[in-house]
Amino acid sequence: MVAAGRGNVLASRLIHRAHAEAGWFLYAPACALVEADRIRPGTAEHIAALPRITVLELDLPAALAVAREPAWAAPHTRHAAQPTPDRPAGAVIATTTPGDWKGQGVRVLDLSA
Repeated sequence: MVAAGRGNVLASRLIHRAHAEAGWFLYAPACALVEADRIRPGTAEHIAALPRITVLELDLPAALAVAREPAWAAPHTRHAAQPTPDRPAGAVIATTTPGDWKGQGVRVLDLSA
């Protein structure tokens, strides 16, 4: 999210593609949105205003996943990427720091190139 706010070309293309093509969905876990806004103020409003981005609330299952961890953004994002009835294959985490996700059992899209 911070990368998109800073003008990362790959993040911008991903957002555009989700807006322009049916079947593409982007999710913003609320805890990650808060952290992104702390790093770069205004990011939360910017991301939330974009069409076709769904902000994922911190519901009870997500809160329980987050409660076991010292931080909130990464565990909420990891929880959001897990398979659900709505997303049986799970979701892919788009990030400029793919190394942070090694060994965490999630699929990653590297936006750092």
